Amino acid sequence: MTSASDRPPSAGAGDALRIDKWLWQARFCKSRAMASRLCAEGRVRVSGTVVRKAHHLVRLGDVLTFPQGHHIRVVRILALGTRRGPASEARLLYEDLAPIAPREPASAVNGGPPGRRDPGTGRPTKAERRAVDRLKSEP
Repeated sequence: MTSASDRPPSAGAGDALRIDKWLWQARFCKSRAMASRLCAEGRVRVSGTVVRKAHHLVRLGDVLTFPQGHHIRVVRILALGTRRGPASEARLLYEDLAPIAPREPASAVNGGPPGRRDPGTGRPTKAERRAVDRLKSEP
């Protein structure tokens, strides 16, 4: 039987945390079950290695890569949390290596608000609707 003093320094309980618990505490997943499912599907990488088990231990300095919505998140672990606190506390747990670019509103891209028509003009005719569809499908 080994005691705590016989273990190597890297095997302590305080310097590692389950990946599902860390993703939940850092507020990347709404529940630990969702974080576990993300791992089980093989959609999480820790320092380039695919993780398929939710009990995989993460440590300070590990780089996690995982999908979140339509974006791929790449974060470096700066701290291991002790609880799931507010979002301001969760942001202190990681450094975002690939920040998500802010989306531009549709009005900025198209030059005006989408679907705007002058008052009193009524609904578009079939020919007008097809012309709008052609404009929207052009690159």
